[in-house]
Amino acid sequence: MQRMLCRVFCWILLCFLHTGCSQRCASSNPTSSSCLRTCPHCNTTKGACITRCKNKVTCYMEDTENNLTNGTDEFKVQAFSKLQSQLENMNVTETTFVSFKNIKAILFKPTGDFSGLEINANDNEALPGSNVSNRKVSVFLPGELLGAGQNNTIVFYMILLPAAFSLADSGELYSSRLIGLSVTGKEISGLQERVNITLSTATSLNMTQKPQCVFLNTTVQAFKTDGCLTVWEPGQDYVTCSCDHLTYFGVLLVSVSEGNVSPKDQEVLSYITMIGCSISLFALVITVFIFITNRKLRADNCKKIHISLAVALILLNLHFLPSQAVAAGSSTQFCFYVAFGLHYSLLATFSWMALEGLHLYLLLVKVFNIYISRYLLKVSMVGWGVPAVIVSVVIINRDCYGHTPLDESNPNGTAICYIINEKVKWMTLGVFNVVFLFNVTMFWVTAKWFLCSHVNKKVGQNKHYEAKRELVTLLTLTVLLGITWGLIFFSFGTLTTPGLYVFCILNSLQGFFILIYFLLSLKKTKDFAVKPSSVTRTTTTKT
Repeated sequence: MQRMLCRVFCWILLCFLHTGCSQRCASSNPTSSSCLRTCPHCNTTKGACITRCKNKVTCYMEDTENNLTNGTDEFKVQAFSKLQSQLENMNVTETTFVSFKNIKAILFKPTGDFSGLEINANDNEALPGSNVSNRKVSVFLPGELLGAGQNNTIVFYMILLPAAFSLADSGELYSSRLIGLSVTGKEISGLQERVNITLSTATSLNMTQKPQCVFLNTTVQAFKTDGCLTVWEPGQDYVTCSCDHLTYFGVLLVSVSEGNVSPKDQEVLSYITMIGCSISLFALVITVFIFITNRKLRADNCKKIHISLAVALILLNLHFLPSQAVAAGSSTQFCFYVAFGLHYSLLATFSWMALEGLHLYLLLVKVFNIYISRYLLKVSMVGWGVPAVIVSVVIINRDCYGHTPLDESNPNGTAICYIINEKVKWMTLGVFNVVFLFNVTMFWVTAKWFLCSHVNKKVGQNKHYEAKRELVTLLTLTVLLGITWGLIFFSFGTLTTPGLYVFCILNSLQGFFILIYFLLSLKKTKDFAVKPSSVTRTTTTKT
């Protein structure tokens, strides 16, 4: 009995000591309810732990540093999310600075109308609206973040990652620095006025590396470039990341491939593309006009399919030509529309190229022994309807379209309004690959058919003329079937620059080649109209 009473007394005494420790902790720091409970990695005495853990946030900062050096990629990313959650849940009535070792955070509480905010930071401190010595990071946040509401808090935190930190296939993070930005109670994306994060590059980058602005995608535990532009030129001592959303940002050092196109070649290729597409757009408009004004061309089903491809190319050029200028502007909504229209017109172009191949198959292989009721209506429903269905599904996620570098391997290059979602890009590329393989097969079947028919013909005076005509037909099919688009597969390695030049010249002038085809068809139609009358006049004379 005495032993039992002794145990009860010891248990009561331990509870009393624990309660007293918690009360002293809470009284010394009103924001923390239990320092010991919120600081799971403290291995020192209780008193030292209470001194170190000033509040819950600093405990989570320490927790974050410990978690970043161990565990899986998912575990590391969860450490960032937990820290962000604690910072956003920290109730403040004024701007507050919190720091623990390699983590610096600012919780900015606006006191009036919010028109924007600049935050500067070095390795030891971070200040809103003021400069700091030996500045490492500068962040500009637009007034659009808070709008008319002033009850939210802007959270900024900078983490110097430990040497042991890495994510699979993430590359080298410059200066091991990650910048986090968020607003309490809000998910910020699709900003019209972009957030600019500028990082100083005290050490010069070597010739084999270049900076690339990225954000940490917590879903796939990897760094991505969607929605971020890299503003940097060789020789600059800073890199600016211009992004349309808030999350965790950093700068990766990516390798410069030997096959990359030089800036001079990129500029020339850009001029070739713009001039060629402008010529094609003008030529395609003339083609449509010729088709509308010529009754015999309108009666030909083949020409109707060709003109549908021409209309798709007109839409493609109309959205592609201004895309660069729109991306350089400040209107995110207009850029979204241009990107959406560019994606739809590109898919429509692929669709009509595939239908050109299908029509060729029915024309040659089936040799008119097949009848399809309302053939043109069904073809048109596929040509325009399938791309419409695809983009209707994609547009559900409005973050799929926006500003993106024209050359993904060169984030500092020209930006256009286009697809920024990687999955949608791969889906579009998959559509092109299927269409290209199908049309290459149809082209091979056609070439084989021409070759066999040429061999079976008797040798005569018109053999040279027939061969030339068949060659022209095959070249025309190359344009109509989009075979020249496949030249992009040869623009790798040592063939990068020559392949891109040939690709840009031929494909930017695709509309011009279609106009030539229609003019030759028109001439051929007139020749057939003249020949019967000539034969009639000859017969009458002889009689």
